[in-house]
Amino acid sequence: MLSGWLRVILFSVVCLGGFLILFLMYYKSVPSRLCPPHPAVSVSYSRKHENSSLSKKQPEKPMMLLWFWPENRKFDFSDCATLFNIDGCHLTDDQSLYEEADSVLIFHKSIKNDLTNLPSIRPPFQEWIWYHMESPTNTVKIPGIENLFNLTLSYREDADIPVRWRLTARKGMGEDFVLPKKDKLVCWIVDDNNAETETGVRSKYYSELVKYIKVEDLGNLRSEDYFSVLSSCKFFLSFENSIHKDYITEKLNGPLVAGTVPVVLGPPRQNYEVFVPGDSFIHVNDFPNAKAVAEFLLKLDKDDSAYLRYFQWRKNFSAQRHLVQLNQEFIQAICYACDHVGKHRDYRVVHDIYKWHFG
Repeated sequence: MLSGWLRVILFSVVCLGGFLILFLMYYKSVPSRLCPPHPAVSVSYSRKHENSSLSKKQPEKPMMLLWFWPENRKFDFSDCATLFNIDGCHLTDDQSLYEEADSVLIFHKSIKNDLTNLPSIRPPFQEWIWYHMESPTNTVKIPGIENLFNLTLSYREDADIPVRWRLTARKGMGEDFVLPKKDKLVCWIVDDNNAETETGVRSKYYSELVKYIKVEDLGNLRSEDYFSVLSSCKFFLSFENSIHKDYITEKLNGPLVAGTVPVVLGPPRQNYEVFVPGDSFIHVNDFPNAKAVAEFLLKLDKDDSAYLRYFQWRKNFSAQRHLVQLNQEFIQAICYACDHVGKHRDYRVVHDIYKWHFG
């Protein structure tokens, strides 16, 4: 009898002990709701992961594909960094990279009328940039491109990417201006005298002006002589080939750099004064006719103090030499486009390129 009870008690103790052991094993295996378990990783991996999460990855430069070389004038893409300190995009002319390119720069004058030299398929993320520096007078419309572009690259101040040489504000007093030696009174350089493109406007004015004052045609200057020869002229005829808002070319910048007074024919005076001080140039619109302009220039030639007032702006600003070699003509615009796509990643659309350009 007693042995039977002992067996029962012993069995109960064994069962209870087994239950306690199983309970403790389960309790230790259940994760806490307050502190989730840490992954089992090595110390070296943890430190590597921690360092990589703290260090910020440099964003990749967007790729800009130059679809056409403008007028086949090639240059080294490193010139953007050398000449303008621009290195914001990866520039390429390799058309095999088209599908990878974030932006495609398309020179308007190179597009065929049937559009067969443009890409036929376009990735949805890709931006096309319309590159055109001619005025509306000298722009040939190509049907079918009106709604192809996202950005405009132009001389226009309201372009997405405006291109021009600007005066820079001086830091401090700077050096006193020394007037270059002058041995010519009025000079000009004409690069296109085709009356069909309304360059007849400036030709007609020039033909009238030379009746009353001698004008020296500098012809085709060598690039290395450009600024030095301009500096030898008291006045330079900065006549644009057509008259449109913002169409003010390097013909204004050249004499400002050289220490010569530009005599301008182009958009109204107020438009010029957006870009340069009003006392840095002479506008033909301020006179009733070409004869009056000639008389004013001859008067200034004899009045040194009045002539020097046209250089007062140099106390506060300086002009930078623009690129004058033939193969450098398109560098500035292409580099500016690279700078823009590197800084602005927003997606835009130009709904009617011609309405904008001609309007």
